[in-house]
Amino acid sequence: MITENAPAKINLALHVRARRADGYHELETLFAFVADGDTVTLEPGPLSLTITGPFAHGLSGEGDNLVTRAARAFADRFGVAVGGALTLDKHLPVASGIGGGSADAAAALRALARLHEIAIDDPRLFEIAAALGSDVPACLLGRTAMGQGRGERLEALEGLGGMAALLVNPGVAVSTAAVFKAWDGVDRGPMPPGDVLAMALGGRNDLEAPARALAPAIDAVLDALAIGDPLLARMSGSGATCFALYADEAERAAAAARIRAAWPAWWCLETRLL
Repeated sequence: MITENAPAKINLALHVRARRADGYHELETLFAFVADGDTVTLEPGPLSLTITGPFAHGLSGEGDNLVTRAARAFADRFGVAVGGALTLDKHLPVASGIGGGSADAAAALRALARLHEIAIDDPRLFEIAAALGSDVPACLLGRTAMGQGRGERLEALEGLGGMAALLVNPGVAVSTAAVFKAWDGVDRGPMPPGDVLAMALGGRNDLEAPARALAPAIDAVLDALAIGDPLLARMSGSGATCFALYADEAERAAAAARIRAAWPAWWCLETRLL
């Protein structure tokens, strides 16, 4: 059995620069990953997908799941038989702005590459990833990076490994397409210069305003995370998950305890950056 982690992705900053003629948007985004997420396992057998875990409800291993799409695309690109009994242990909320489906597809690609003794940095894997979705290449890389284009043009960066992080979701699923459609079309400028922390602190998430208009619960999450003076509190991706970064684990634990006491129904993950 081959096991691959599918860590949650966060966008430390996400600048939308323009709408493109192909229906996508021109982005500059600072990707980072945390230590926790979903898990994908691969065993011999016909192609199948079993979904377990706390967020398995409402998901199906049948049909057009990104994990099985990744497996079929892998087989087609590398000329191998379609197969693999895949299990997705789902711990990340669905449609939440932290790349859950993209991370799962990337983990499936890595597992299949290991099975077939293909290097993880093989350019063909990244071609498959880009065809599956804009965040899949970053999740395949799995480390801090600047993403441009749709997010698929990646430059690996020295990250903030070990920094305490808290992820919070109010239990609201947000449509990525709806959030991008609601973007006001204003180019607010490029990513600032400096190291990753400087870029994150000086950056922004241009999707935050339209997401907050569509899902006002995000306002409450950001207000809650702002208490206690974190280094940074921001929405990730197209929402509704938000994150905060802390100077130490004690500050993170205090924030998590406060939020769990006040909003026990919210999903709250204490973790660290990779």
